[in-house]
Formats: sequence, structure tokens, C-alpha cells
Amino acid sequence: MTFKSLREYLAWLYYQYLLITGIYVLEPWEKSIFNSFLFSAIAMVIYTSYVFVPIHVRLALEFFSDIVGDQPKSTM
Repeated sequence: MTFKSLREYLAWLYYQYLLITGIYVLEPWEKSIFNSFLFSAIAMVIYTSYVFVPIHVRLALEFFSDIVGDQPKSTM
């Protein structure tokens, strides 16, 4: 892929983003506010997933391993 075609592809993706979200009709300052809120929300979801999902997965695995009934550990 050449640089020009990559650039055109990224421009096409951005154009699709504008059309799908409907922000192509907004003024530039309104677009920047909308994009700021959108990307802030996405960043918060990614951060929360990174921080809290592993903890919940570990707790769920511990819970279900207790239900299934692991072999008791030897005291010897």
C-alpha cells in the first residue's frame, strides 16, 4: 500500500465516520466538542476495562472453582 492510497483510505474512513455519526452537518467548533466527548468516553471505557475487568475475572474464577469443588489440599 502506498502512502497516497493509505492517506486516501484514512480520509475515506474519516468521511464514513462523519456520515455515520451525522456530525458532517455541524460547525467545526461543534465537531470538536462532540469528538472530545466521544473520545473521552471511549478512553474512560478502555481504562475502566483495563483496571477492573481482570479483578472481576479473577474473583469469578475463584467463585466458580469453589462451586465446582477443588480437591482439598493435604495437610501433610
